[in-house]
Amino acid sequence: MRTIANMKKKEINSDKKIALVAGALDLPFFTRDALRAAGWDVFIVGLKNFYDPRLNPDMVVRLGGGGAAIREFRRRGIRKLTFVGAIGHPKLSDLRPDFWTIGALISIKRHQKGYDSMAVALNKVLEKRGFEIVAAQDLAPDLTFQTPGVQTRARPAARDAADIERAIAVSHTIGREDIGASVVVDKQVIGIEAAEGTANMLRRVVDMRRDLNKSSGVFAKMTKPGQDLRIDIPAIGVDTVRAVAAAHLRGIVVNAKTCFVVDKPAVIKAANDAKIFIVAME
Repeated sequence: MRTIANMKKKEINSDKKIALVAGALDLPFFTRDALRAAGWDVFIVGLKNFYDPRLNPDMVVRLGGGGAAIREFRRRGIRKLTFVGAIGHPKLSDLRPDFWTIGALISIKRHQKGYDSMAVALNKVLEKRGFEIVAAQDLAPDLTFQTPGVQTRARPAARDAADIERAIAVSHTIGREDIGASVVVDKQVIGIEAAEGTANMLRRVVDMRRDLNKSSGVFAKMTKPGQDLRIDIPAIGVDTVRAVAAAHLRGIVVNAKTCFVVDKPAVIKAANDAKIFIVAME
């Protein structure tokens, strides 16, 4: 006979189980380590053709192979899921769905208006099937800038204020339409993220400004208005800082608490070395 103490222990253990569904780049590594340091039992699922093999996931599935992952979660008593890492902007037509995913896609397609609305619809599908989608930044807050304000030695000057204000406003405008999250402003808007993603947008800006000999303007990557912050929230990393420096921009603007900072100490060091400011907005 199970004692009440044993039952409670099982419930506690089950409550600390979580599946981390991993896309590309380094964020899944930092999220895994932060969750484990916080006492979570992390089961890692790598998305085929996206995850970094060095992550050594417990399971690999393709984007259309959700059924196998769902069965494994249930077998292991996992009810909490978190999604981190890039997958770009996949097209539904590119998937080879299994039976579980076909049902999910029908619901997702019915509600899809853009990439973010697709993520919201996926959350709802999983919740209806008994899973809780949790935001990694809530479980491991050190993955973000927790305190608003300037995060670097370099600080915005008075001349940067108008660029920062416009970058935030434009980012919110395109975010509200579920277009993208990133913009570059140097008095005028010179770059807007669309389906190509942030990195490719910044490459265009770097090419455009390669011959400048003076830095001006800012890069902003902001949370979309009304965005579901449990899937695909904004992220910056050392590569972002290097691209901003190569584009002869003066600084980076992000949201506090809702923008992942991949390897925060390295990001701050890279920005300090390049004399670039990073501002986290409330």
